[in-house]
Amino acid sequence: MRVSAKSDYALRALIEITRRSTEDNPGVISAEELSRAQGIPHGFLQGILADLRRVGILSSQRGQSGGWRMAMDPAEISVADVMRAVDGPIVSISGARPEAVNYNDRAVVLQRVWIAARDSLRDVLENTTLADLGSGKLPAGVERRARDDDAWQARVPGS
Repeated sequence: MRVSAKSDYALRALIEITRRSTEDNPGVISAEELSRAQGIPHGFLQGILADLRRVGILSSQRGQSGGWRMAMDPAEISVADVMRAVDGPIVSISGARPEAVNYNDRAVVLQRVWIAARDSLRDVLENTTLADLGSGKLPAGVERRARDDDAWQARVPGS
């Protein structure tokens, strides 16, 4: 799986917004401030923020004290939701969803591998919310996977 810069930047911006907002103070943060805080190129960030507004994750406020704020409860937004909002499907094979690919009889088993891989990714990405990321506390199952020493080991062909 490759995580695009767009998804990475979107999640980093949303963590920043989530951490800075509370029920008592759902203040706005400017794109410039987000860009500086997370080291995200400003022009690229503007497009990402617009994508997140289009799907209802963020709202914007114009004017002198304008900026961006959460339009939804961060506990209701998963990492998968954000990735889909900015990049489309989490898993695609040559632009097609795994259930839509067609293989001949000898390779059809590969489709089941793609379906299983998507299910595994969903287990982590759909069960981790912006509220989790904002608090720095991951769901138990995700934390368990992240603490596994083997998960941190790079694999190269032939090893």
